[in-house]
Amino acid sequence: MPTSVQRERTTSKSNPKIVISANDLPHLEHLADGMMQNQPALAERLLGELARARIVIPAKMPKNVVGMGSAVTYRDESTGREKTVMLVYPEEADIGRMRVSVMTPIGVALLGLAEGASLHWDTRGNERRILTILNVRQPPPEG
Repeated sequence: MPTSVQRERTTSKSNPKIVISANDLPHLEHLADGMMQNQPALAERLLGELARARIVIPAKMPKNVVGMGSAVTYRDESTGREKTVMLVYPEEADIGRMRVSVMTPIGVALLGLAEGASLHWDTRGNERRILTILNVRQPPPEG
């Protein structure tokens, strides 16, 4: 019987392509492994996304792709509403400051997407929505 990650790979042809920085991969895998007991469906979804992602060195990370620390503006196609959030690790999440954890359904959905990509997203209330990435801004370089 195929594992959930294998099932995700075989059904991901309709999903938009994603790109993830090699620097973020170990932390993301660790977070997913740690969430396996409390939120197995979300953890498996993140692991599935990581399995199908193109992993690149940080210098090759496209500027128009949502990565950790990116500010992303997206539109909910069912309502037309636009929202700008920053994708962060759970310890940095603060919804009041629009800092969304990568370990939430919307965080997993946004990770690795490029400007112009649209995706199906299931809300916590099990509503199916289509989101379109409008703009991605990268964090300033550390230094």
